[in-house]
Amino acid sequence: MYFLWLGFYIAEQAWLTALAALNLRHVRRHATEIPPAFAGAVDPGTRTRSVAYTLERGRFGVLASLVSAGLVAAAVSAGFLGLLDDACARLPLGPLLLEAAFVLAASICSWLANLPFSLYATFSIEARFGFNRTTPKTFALDTLKGLALSLLIGLPVLLGLFWFMDRAGALWWVWAFLALTAFELVMNLLYPLVIAPLFNRFTPLAEGTLRDRILDLARRLAFRTRGIFVMDASRRSRHGNAYFTGLGPVKRVVLFDTLVGTMNEEEILAVLAHEIGHSLRHHVRKSLAVSIALGLAGFWVLSLLVPWTPLYEAFGFGRASSHAILVVLSIAASPFTFPFRPLASLWSRRHEYEADRFAVDGTGGAQGMISALLRLSKDNLTNLTPHPWYSFYHYSHPTTAERVAALEAYAAMKSASASAPASQANASPTRP
Repeated sequence: MYFLWLGFYIAEQAWLTALAALNLRHVRRHATEIPPAFAGAVDPGTRTRSVAYTLERGRFGVLASLVSAGLVAAAVSAGFLGLLDDACARLPLGPLLLEAAFVLAASICSWLANLPFSLYATFSIEARFGFNRTTPKTFALDTLKGLALSLLIGLPVLLGLFWFMDRAGALWWVWAFLALTAFELVMNLLYPLVIAPLFNRFTPLAEGTLRDRILDLARRLAFRTRGIFVMDASRRSRHGNAYFTGLGPVKRVVLFDTLVGTMNEEEILAVLAHEIGHSLRHHVRKSLAVSIALGLAGFWVLSLLVPWTPLYEAFGFGRASSHAILVVLSIAASPFTFPFRPLASLWSRRHEYEADRFAVDGTGGAQGMISALLRLSKDNLTNLTPHPWYSFYHYSHPTTAERVAALEAYAAMKSASASAPASQANASPTRP
């Protein structure tokens, strides 16, 4: 089993590395080109910085991925997980707490291994290209808050899961799935109200013409929300974005202050209409439903693998256990599922196209959305020329050029449809 996993793991890393190398070569080959969709929106200087930023992040991403993969392979091959399990077993804790202690210890090891890469990406790459605004103090506070939340939320979840696995009988996976699904739904309700404010400040959009136009847009689209909020994203980064969060009575649209400060009202309205489109086209609910279905399938597979001793032996464990299987699957699942990742990306991109069309319908034209996309690409130094294979595999959103082309085509189709009846009405009747 060990060699089967290792073979798939090497295949996954080889595929990801080859794909990244292909993308970087494609970017270098087209480094001096400004694609037609960006003509007039991106100047040569910005294009040069965009290429440099893409190459820097791409090379660093490959390095970080290979080092992380090497550490995982070395840890598994050396039996590190089994040694860590033995060390945790000597702690003076009860059975459930011992199981949770091992998972937390393995998670901390993973976090420590990735910490240097996170620090370099934030304080070197992002800083050199003018994006980083995170101070060491903010980074440390975010880290401490994240660890505290992991303990406050993750520990009870782990203890509950282990209780089901160890004591709820043959159908434990059904009861565990139902309990965790209920917990996930509650967290979706609480996240925008309780958790997100721990890391950022959310203020209602200030009164003025923009707010009035947004409220008018929401009324016309029959969109009910708890509010439109501006998030102080500029505390950490200059990148701009917007997103929709929450379910039912707590759903809200969040605009980064970096976006509000750089876009004009037409662009902001288009972005907002796009986010409203995600809500009114039920994209969040659909994604949640798929997540729940996959979760049920995952728990069923987990129930089949729990008693399979060769899986534990392959990763250095001397016996089957509830806590070991969780860590094993967190490592073993990815190499066997990576060929299917584009399916999720395809589905997500379909939703983005649909939300873009909704924005055109909601604002009465495509220009606001097109202008917003071009501005975001320029301000965020987006890769303007990703390799098609790379974007197909990795991108949850269509490329900006693809979205602009789709928006123009949809607007042209709407214009043609609107003018056709008028042309027919004005035409002279044909005589026999």
